[in-house]
Amino acid sequence: MLGIIFLPLQAWSQTLKIKDAISRQGIAEVVVYASDNQLYRQTNHQGELSLDPFINEDTLFFQHPAYQEVKLSLSEIQQMKYRVYMEEKVIQMPEAVIMVNRWEQNKEEIPHQIVSVKPSDIAFQNPQTAADILDKTGQVFVQKSQLGGGSPMIRGFSANSVLIVVDGVRMNNAIFRSGNLQNIINIDPSIIGEAEVVFGPGSVIYGSDALGGVMDFHTRLAQYSTSDKLEIEGSAMARYASANQEKTGHFDISLKGRRFSALTSLTYSDFDDLRAGSKHTDEFPDFGKRYNYAVRTRGEDSLASNPDVNMQVPSGYRQINLMQKLQYRLANKTELVYGLLYSTTSDIPRYDRLIVYDENGLPEDAEWYYGPQEWMMHSLKAKFYQKNKMFDEAKLTVAYQYFEESRNDRGYQSANLRTRTEQVNAYTINFDADKVFNPKHQMFYGAEMVYNTVASEGTRKNLNTEEVEPTSTRYPDGGSEYTTAALYLNHKWNFDPHFTLNTGLRYSRVWLESRFTENSLYDFPYDQISLNTGALSGSAGLVYRPDASWQLNFLLSSGFRSPNVDDAGKVFDSEPGNVVVPNPDLGPEYSYNGEIGVSKRIGEKLRAEGVVFYSWLRDAMVRRNYSFNGMDSILYDGELSRVQAIANAGKAYVFGFSLNAEYTILPELALQSTLTYTSGRDLEQDAALRHAAPLFGSTRLSYREGKFRGEFSVRYNGAIAYEDLAPSEQNKPYLYTEDGALAWYTLNLIGNYQFNEYLQFSGGMENILDRHYWPYSSGIAAPGRNLIVSLRAHF
Repeated sequence: MLGIIFLPLQAWSQTLKIKDAISRQGIAEVVVYASDNQLYRQTNHQGELSLDPFINEDTLFFQHPAYQEVKLSLSEIQQMKYRVYMEEKVIQMPEAVIMVNRWEQNKEEIPHQIVSVKPSDIAFQNPQTAADILDKTGQVFVQKSQLGGGSPMIRGFSANSVLIVVDGVRMNNAIFRSGNLQNIINIDPSIIGEAEVVFGPGSVIYGSDALGGVMDFHTRLAQYSTSDKLEIEGSAMARYASANQEKTGHFDISLKGRRFSALTSLTYSDFDDLRAGSKHTDEFPDFGKRYNYAVRTRGEDSLASNPDVNMQVPSGYRQINLMQKLQYRLANKTELVYGLLYSTTSDIPRYDRLIVYDENGLPEDAEWYYGPQEWMMHSLKAKFYQKNKMFDEAKLTVAYQYFEESRNDRGYQSANLRTRTEQVNAYTINFDADKVFNPKHQMFYGAEMVYNTVASEGTRKNLNTEEVEPTSTRYPDGGSEYTTAALYLNHKWNFDPHFTLNTGLRYSRVWLESRFTENSLYDFPYDQISLNTGALSGSAGLVYRPDASWQLNFLLSSGFRSPNVDDAGKVFDSEPGNVVVPNPDLGPEYSYNGEIGVSKRIGEKLRAEGVVFYSWLRDAMVRRNYSFNGMDSILYDGELSRVQAIANAGKAYVFGFSLNAEYTILPELALQSTLTYTSGRDLEQDAALRHAAPLFGSTRLSYREGKFRGEFSVRYNGAIAYEDLAPSEQNKPYLYTEDGALAWYTLNLIGNYQFNEYLQFSGGMENILDRHYWPYSSGIAAPGRNLIVSLRAHF
């Protein structure tokens, strides 16, 4: 198998460009060294390297842990016009990742379990949403309440207990709830330059919400030209998937100057109703079939017969994503990066609410949908590379985010459509610095402040008369403010060639204030609630490398989640007879985590790793019976209702392990497998935790040859017996069989072919056997047999 592909392109200087042979993207951190091994250099983020230091050398070697080694003479490099194309290994051995301290580090110095995803992996897997990117790794479990959704579950935590970060800015806002969250779909998979999942508490660097882990997404950057000539590059993609008749189009264009560059991107997706698999289990042949659905004709609701019982009607939606990146490189080793990210959707049907029927066989809701889910982020980042006494590198980031979402529901045979709309403005400022004192000591430190404002509105519209009247809001109708401020410090100490110690501390302060103005809807004796809490979190991790093939990690860490507006201020009729009221004494919940990891590399053929983890949750925020002004029940919406509140009353634990192995059968053929097990228990109720996913994993057989890459995979999921489900899940019989959550597996085949530097074709078939299955806790069945084809062009 050739280790390099040459394309004679015009050169502009003695600047070497090293690119991936298939994706044509620049390869960062390629080590180029001379034959005597005394002189070496490393490519930058664009895969570029100056050849000036090697001008007197005869032969150069090119090495990267994920690519096949290359050996070339300078005359050969000159004949190739200074462009080199390297081919990936079937099994990749990554050594550098974006770590939880927001800076790149060698993996051999990191005690955390991390999963990295590259742009080439995203293009190969063809995910429809950012949630699907994580799902396809085989190491993150993703729940979906509807087609337009995706709520990652990490080590028994989900929703506002895991943190989403985009370009260094936290996406989690003041109304992220404890139930399943779908906001991750706002991120466009087509513009992700790199993504990492850091497992376990990440509160030292990222603050509140990082109990189970951190999902860190980095969008693509505009690149610079290596000459004074303005360059134009671009790409386009078109994709079709049969299971939901997906039609996605993407286009981006880059303008590259020596000091200034710009990248513009636009993606449009149209998803029709999702067709589930037709091969049901023998024990439950009718489970999940959609026999009818509600329609409204001439002001009346009725049931329409579904001609295809495996078609999940309604579930389709549309989405638009826009990105604009601008970069300017100053002469004094300072760089400015501006980014605009914008996403909006059509109405998104909440499918799991539309399949709930009453005792008469009629749907409880005729309509239940999220209104357009809008997200916009402006960010300006200043990067400083001038070394001084305070730092070697530093970043100052200011960002503004706008969120708008609404919940719309109407009971069957009712003319009243209730709409609850929330708007959130989030302002963020971050300062992060890195200082290397000597080869043994490195310090990371920083500060963060986040300010959220929340506006909530509720209306009820009579569809027959067009009358609109106010109704109860989801959050305090007078508005809310949520502010956090924090300082953190992290130290890395290589006190021995075989040992690295990582330690860190963070202190956070949180302020919350919510106001009620319409007492007729709530009848509360107060008009505002205020919270002022603080939390200290820390971590200590030891990495031991007995030799180059072994690595053992030991990690102790703590995490916390401060109550937000959803926890402390949400007021709604959660279920008949119960009403949730604010709790002004609510405080943070804490987790304490311990884990041990080991990885072993046997030659160039086998790499295996495993992690065992245990988390203890204290002062968990859970719903409990409560008293309000000395009363255990109050009149709410005309009904005497039991008072409940979110309180610090819970204790729980999560235990689990993950295993990963990769084996090179032949230079072109490799086997990869992952397996994750999680068990969680609420000790207060002696019940399973809701977000502890069942046993899951995948096994993949990968093949690479020249311009072709293919993969056959098996994805699998264990069962959870009905009696072992969390109590909240047992109350959802429409999502589970009498046996609980069933085990399942799928067979899948994908591949792509790079015709030339400009054109790539991808195709595949997911769920080849057309099996009908519901991922655990999901409100919609998974896709049935799904043909996916895409075409990508570069210019």
